[in-house]
Amino acid sequence: MSNTETRAEVHECVTDAAHDPREIQRIEPKSVQLGEDALKVRRTLPSLRRSFVGAWCFADHYGPEHGICMDVPPHPHTGLQTVSWLFEGEIEHRDSGGVHAMVRPGELNLMTSGYGIAHSEVSTPERELLHGVQLWVALPEHDRDLVREFQHHAPDPVELDGVHARVLTGSLAGSTSPVHTQTPLLGAEVILDPGVTWEVAVEAGFEHGVLVDTGHVDFDGVRLDRSVLGVRDAGLDHLRLTNPTDAPARVMLLGGEPFDEGIVMWWNFIGRSHDDIVRMREEWNDAPDDRFGRVAGYRGRTPRLAAPPLPAELRLKRRFRRGRQ
Repeated sequence: MSNTETRAEVHECVTDAAHDPREIQRIEPKSVQLGEDALKVRRTLPSLRRSFVGAWCFADHYGPEHGICMDVPPHPHTGLQTVSWLFEGEIEHRDSGGVHAMVRPGELNLMTSGYGIAHSEVSTPERELLHGVQLWVALPEHDRDLVREFQHHAPDPVELDGVHARVLTGSLAGSTSPVHTQTPLLGAEVILDPGVTWEVAVEAGFEHGVLVDTGHVDFDGVRLDRSVLGVRDAGLDHLRLTNPTDAPARVMLLGGEPFDEGIVMWWNFIGRSHDDIVRMREEWNDAPDDRFGRVAGYRGRTPRLAAPPLPAELRLKRRFRRGRQ
């Protein structure tokens, strides 16, 4: 899933001082409607207080939704990787790199936009539920114009005492994903049995975030409710997750080396300046095939999504880990 808002808002971030790694920053979700009569998501990245966890720069949590039909026409991306992960449901993916694939629960689809890609996403009518997360990773400056790429991976489950995990990217609890990313990252689904506390070794040089899908958990002693993102700065080589409830709790564990580059993120584009975004928008709206390519096989009523207007008399500012400039 992508950002299909027809009016892309601009928010000023509040500059926030660095935190002690023992301090957990709680980010409450913002409800976002993805178009009329469309899916409603709970967005925690980007937020006014935090732009990244490592290079993870966008996090939408959605569902479970009954009877919602997702039909997202071809739309563009630049300068990023999309990470699609479902808990329930099924989505058909087509992109201008010639890929036709299904997004299914427990299977990772990672799409690298590089210089430019277009893709469509359509839920299949055979599945009544839609439930998952959509994540984006910012590409570093030296790799932001990569060629298009698509990676699929079905990670084996990691079964520990009361803990069930699948590693999407990076390494955790002895399991390493073969998926290639341009910056060191960790991404994993973790399910905790009732009453379980799990202390796990992690990279001390990584920031870490915990996004709660079901139930509530304690992250290093701080309670996180459903759809809340808890973030910890780099500096500690372990973290502790506790499920204090009498039902299983599921979280997405995200991590990565601090991403210190400044980016401009607007609609589905990531650039390095306001002028970058202006040019990308014009190229998509005026001559999309030249830069972004054509998506074959999409049969929806709208051939492609047009980029919304840029905010009048306002130059987009670069977004850093903590704030804009």
